[in-house]
Amino acid sequence: MTIMLLFTNLQFANRELQINESLEMKVHNGMRPQDIVILLKIAVSPQDWLAKDLSYALKISQSEISESMNRSAQAGLLSADKRILMKSSLLEFLIYGVKYVFPQQPGTLVRGLPTAHSAQPLKGLVNASDVYVWQYIEGKSRGLSIEPLYRTVPQVCSHDRDLYQLLALTDALRVGKVREQTLAISELKKRIV
Repeated sequence: MTIMLLFTNLQFANRELQINESLEMKVHNGMRPQDIVILLKIAVSPQDWLAKDLSYALKISQSEISESMNRSAQAGLLSADKRILMKSSLLEFLIYGVKYVFPQQPGTLVRGLPTAHSAQPLKGLVNASDVYVWQYIEGKSRGLSIEPLYRTVPQVCSHDRDLYQLLALTDALRVGKVREQTLAISELKKRIV
């Protein structure tokens, strides 16, 4: 009887421990592409931004925004209280890490929204024969498809010029040659720091 009572108590304690562990913050398993989109939106947002505003503007659920902000805080791209964007850290990650963490190769010919060197601000600075686009039904350009960092990017960027430019510059880092990357870095430094 005593052994049975002890076993029951151990089962109860184990179940309680599992519940408490599941309530703790999720373990950081690396950045996700939407984290970059969210951080860049924060970079072009007013100082007093709210998670619900980011959710609405980016068409990303509030739970995804919250999880993203946790990952970004753990990575040192947001302050611990998740209120301050660590701009120099974000810029460093974009310059040295984004092309390795979220690599991209141009795909098939599609209709869409221009990106990388095919969009402003690089469009007037780079003379390239290839046009890169995010596939988007309402897009007016034809070019080689580049997978956006998040599925809502083309729709959101068609109405948000500042975010559009930052994401296009980020794509130039992901798919561009050395010259495009150098120009993108210069333009990102003007807009983020």
